[in-house]
Amino acid sequence: MNAGQTHGTACIFNIQRFSIHDGPGIRTAVFFKGCPLRCRWCSNPESQAEGVQPERETALAGRMYTLDEVMEACLADRDFYMESGGGVTLSGGEVLMQADFAADLLCRLGAEGVHRALETTGFVQPDAFLKAARHAELLLYDLKHYDGAKHREGVGADNRLILQNLRAAIEMSKDILIRIPVIPGYNDSLADARGFAGLLKQLCMNKVQLLPFHQFGQKKYEMLGIPYALGTLKTLHPEDLLEYQMEMKKSGLDCFF
Repeated sequence: MNAGQTHGTACIFNIQRFSIHDGPGIRTAVFFKGCPLRCRWCSNPESQAEGVQPERETALAGRMYTLDEVMEACLADRDFYMESGGGVTLSGGEVLMQADFAADLLCRLGAEGVHRALETTGFVQPDAFLKAARHAELLLYDLKHYDGAKHREGVGADNRLILQNLRAAIEMSKDILIRIPVIPGYNDSLADARGFAGLLKQLCMNKVQLLPFHQFGQKKYEMLGIPYALGTLKTLHPEDLLEYQMEMKKSGLDCFF
């Protein structure tokens, strides 16, 4: 059991209603605290540390929730889910650092007929991954780099465990959407586009979403007193990545923003 999690509770830093970017339809996104990776571009730095974390401001980054509390929040908009084909998405941080709670929550949501999506880095032990992933109908699976050494350079760990869990999800015939954060100077070259495309075709994956780099989280680093190394990088827009997208489409991938 992780720090910040006790029996029947989890540390969550946001429950966002009416989300339209975390899966199909209108959704509630539940953001769990704690992440084993340290992506230099992370837009939710408050998600990285486990447990309730004081900010420099008066707010707290995260609080403890019971399963009943999260269920109540998620079911408040059930009518909107049904009308829009939406549901609930569990995200983070890395939600599977609190896999027991996540699995229980997904099971209860399923019993209520709510569509369940799970956004994950895949960087968790296989038993934790399978415990929760088997109860999700959609996996939003983040890939940072196709090359193990470059992956370690960007996030502090290689990609072997991530790819192992991705293959396990493929074997379960899960609905999987690969999402790639495209970061200037890290994985934004046309050679990188071809590298990702080659990996995805090898895995028999046909759909990928590109997430252009942005600076939406920069203020949070100041609030938390955390240094932010990428403050001078230019924000990317879809029009900046059209050639990148085309390289992926050349490989037969359904590549979109």
